[in-house]
Amino acid sequence: MESYSTRPFVRDIGFIGLGAMGAHMARHIAGAGFNLHVHDTNRETLERFAALGASVCSTPKAVGDAADAVLVCLPTPDIVERVALGENGIAHGARAKIYVDHSTTGPSVARKVAEALAERQITALDGPLAGGMRGAEAGTLSVMISGEEKAFSALRDVFDCYGRNVVHVGDRVGQGQALKLINNMIVGANLVVAAEAILFGIKYGLAAETIIEMLNASTARSFVTEDLLEKRILDRQFDFGFRLELMCKDLRLCVSEAEAAGAPMMVSALAKQFYELAHAHGNATQDMTVVVRELEKAFGVSIERRV
Repeated sequence: MESYSTRPFVRDIGFIGLGAMGAHMARHIAGAGFNLHVHDTNRETLERFAALGASVCSTPKAVGDAADAVLVCLPTPDIVERVALGENGIAHGARAKIYVDHSTTGPSVARKVAEALAERQITALDGPLAGGMRGAEAGTLSVMISGEEKAFSALRDVFDCYGRNVVHVGDRVGQGQALKLINNMIVGANLVVAAEAILFGIKYGLAAETIIEMLNASTARSFVTEDLLEKRILDRQFDFGFRLELMCKDLRLCVSEAEAAGAPMMVSALAKQFYELAHAHGNATQDMTVVVRELEKAFGVSIERRV
């Protein structure tokens, strides 16, 4: 069988996990002219992709039989392991030579899956994403790829279908996962700190919109103040597009992996508890920005426009 390293490009692409992010990514791949082979548990979603010309596969193994490279975008590490290594998993496919995990599973799971796939002569990359559902829809995601550079190069045209900032961040599988956890922890902790500080200002009589306007013109500005707070929370939208349960999963992974690496994340661990509180109060399927509501309850005021 011809290996990916001897081909100038790869044309048959598998995609497993056609959810809020994956469906948009796979649509961009199909639109770029690649031969797309898909699998998902949602029959209606598969029918929509069949109408786009994609080949629908009954199992992850069937995707591995049909495609040179298989990309997955799945919600939890357990599901990723089952899809990659299970009885009907990608590992048992006859054709796939490259596997890319666009999920957020953490470095440990990424390495475990990569080692198992290597025994089947499948090269694994981990490629977590930043940019949310809107970035996936627009094809402007940040894609953090780690693993063998030749495999990355073979699929660069695929990644460019849905990524605006595509970077090979390291040669070790799991490094992309670590970077994604760092990104989400910074966003998560920043949101808690910024919301607390703004709520203090509101208690002191300042208008929320005035505080945020000045922050965004000053040194405290960030993605959290410019996007989440100004464009969503200030107008009570709470619609960033990332479920709280997934944010909790990522923050837990970050703290756990950091502890295993001997990197104590004391402030980050505290920030994580606010998301755990919101989760415990029944908000698992709500947008992650609902954590601000927990802080508003404690302060007795809300981050909203006066007019």
